[in-house]
Amino acid sequence: MDDNVTIDSKTDEQSTPEVEASADDTVVAAVAVTPESDTEADEPEGDAEDYLVEEGEIAGDYLEQLLDVLDFDGDIDLDVEGDRAVVSIDGGKDLNKLVGRKGEVLDALQELTRLAVQQSTGDRSKLMLDVAGWRAGRREELTRLGTEAAERVAASGDSEPLEPMTPFERKIVHDAVATVAGVTSESDGVEPNRHVVVVKE
Repeated sequence: MDDNVTIDSKTDEQSTPEVEASADDTVVAAVAVTPESDTEADEPEGDAEDYLVEEGEIAGDYLEQLLDVLDFDGDIDLDVEGDRAVVSIDGGKDLNKLVGRKGEVLDALQELTRLAVQQSTGDRSKLMLDVAGWRAGRREELTRLGTEAAERVAASGDSEPLEPMTPFERKIVHDAVATVAGVTSESDGVEPNRHVVVVKE
């Protein structure tokens, strides 16, 4: 889907799950986040892209109200990338508080947003949420990290373990390693310390 949809952060009357929040970097940090599973839920019936657009609109309404509760400014953009709805919040000076030091607040907020979508549609959501471009920047960082680690392993022959990462982050690294000939990667350990190990083929 090429065209983005922008939603201004103004409150409407749609009912969404209640969230206790404060305007600091502890927002939603206490929410228990269920790690992403390697097994995805079945795709919903009907036109897939229309369904993902609907997911994005539901998420946008939910986040719009949350921004109003927190008294944060921000523009909400909706898009579809592959098999996911993608929602981005940009343009506000306090948005870093919705990210956290290592993205932990953003991960919790993404899970809350997925639950809001699931409550409305009855289906599990794989929606991706980005705030202030953090995930986009992290993707570039991890791609570079994976490529450089793969090149070192290809040259030395020694396996190299990387730092613990989320399932989404590990996938980015696996994809980056796959672009370098003569090496491969695997995940090792258990959450929250599961990490990528780059090895010589």
